Amino acid sequence: MDLGIKGRRAIVCASSKGLGRACAISLANEGVHVTLTARGAEALSQTANEIRKANPGVSVMEVVGDITTPAGRDAVLKACPEPDILINNANGPPAGDFRNWTRADWVNALDANMLTPIEMIKATVDGMMTRKFGRIINITSSSVKAPTSRDLSNGARTGLTGFIAGIARRTVINNVTINSLLPGIFNTDRLRGSDVLMEAEKRGISVDELVAEHGKSIPAGRVGDPEELGILCAFLCGANAGFITGQNILLDGGAFPGTL
Repeated sequence: MDLGIKGRRAIVCASSKGLGRACAISLANEGVHVTLTARGAEALSQTANEIRKANPGVSVMEVVGDITTPAGRDAVLKACPEPDILINNANGPPAGDFRNWTRADWVNALDANMLTPIEMIKATVDGMMTRKFGRIINITSSSVKAPTSRDLSNGARTGLTGFIAGIARRTVINNVTINSLLPGIFNTDRLRGSDVLMEAEKRGISVDELVAEHGKSIPAGRVGDPEELGILCAFLCGANAGFITGQNILLDGGAFPGTL
């Protein structure tokens, strides 16, 4: 299926690994020129080179930096000042009891998972509206629909969701859509982080075995593959997806038990 976005330009945040990387790959496969940004130079370079090799006709730019900082945002917007597509993404805050969080902890969570996406939208949306084409995707979390013990994430991501609900109805008249993808448990480095590693070592099983156990609790019987999210992201960025806006699309293998 030709999504009609060949030659468009995209900024993909936190795209060296995981879900951001999957989105960048799917967009590049559609002929979109991608500007990648992440904090880790080595992983970013590896992802960029893989995309170049697979898609020699696509321009791939790398910007090393922290998208949650003004300097990081300025650098990526200098590299791609007029994107047609913006994929907002950043690492989520740690888990823990809200009683233990300081004001600084809350501000950091809001900066990363609410205010940074808003700043990126603010910097790009007017140009998209003038050019009569724009696709903005926010990668948030299934916790927007089913809150978890990650109090910082629940608050910040739900705040972003409320903001998007309003602005998405004002930009679509100019063919600029804004939607959010709400991932459940996906097979990423974040899932395989230190907590999972310690639990696996404590129980004397492999990380793969523990990940498989997580999958058994999901109706699909497995955790998600990042490629699945990346493909949906590319579809929502397509030329024919202009009637979809302000939506929060859950990708959790059926884990959420509700009807709405």
